[in-house]
Amino acid sequence: MRRIRIHVDRPLKTGDEITLPAQTAAHMAHVLRLRVGDALTLFNGDGCDYGAELTSASPREGRARILAARRVDTESPLRITLAQALARGEKMDWIVQKAAELGVASIVPLITERSEVRLDAARAHKRVAHWRAVIAAACEQCGRARLPEIIAPQSMETWLASLECDEGAARLALFPDGNLSPRDSGIAANCAILAVGPEGGFGECDIAALRAADFRGLKLGPRVLRTETAGLAAIAALQALYGDF
Repeated sequence: MRRIRIHVDRPLKTGDEITLPAQTAAHMAHVLRLRVGDALTLFNGDGCDYGAELTSASPREGRARILAARRVDTESPLRITLAQALARGEKMDWIVQKAAELGVASIVPLITERSEVRLDAARAHKRVAHWRAVIAAACEQCGRARLPEIIAPQSMETWLASLECDEGAARLALFPDGNLSPRDSGIAANCAILAVGPEGGFGECDIAALRAADFRGLKLGPRVLRTETAGLAAIAALQALYGDF
């Protein structure tokens, strides 16, 4: 029996009947072929799944009655922040989607020395809204009831300055000359920050700034990985060693 999970950005409470977003209603009617009385699960990121049934299932309006709430425990004990340099095209969507599935707690899009993607304020706002939708869809699929946070793209300097009050997390970066394996990264506080460069890798100024902020170079074997592979591989390794894999 298939399980339908749908993210809704609003408060949810047992006994309420709510109107679903128009795009969701159209998807349920045209793609999922749901009908009145069908069961589904709603979630809004508060850590609960809400069992519900459809009371209206037309393409123009979908409504559901919430029957029960259930606390969901699918979050990793290892809180990973992925600081990912902006990647071109659909690569960034892929990274955001898979990072959410792999259990990261937050994602920081970085503007680095060699970043080829440049966003003005309006485009950055649209991209963040798009990435949040990507995250919500990933959480629908993988069963997470809390959505990873993603913030507006920011410069390396601004981001590193914001870390001054965060002294407990292991600080790791994928450097060309990194010699620290995930097994030897010494994560002791169940919290890690992972910095990943763009297609051309971190520039010299980026590396100097990261080292000055106590980031240690992480090594992922003898092969050179693409930016859309490297961070996800590192997350999977850290989850296997210190998280819930």
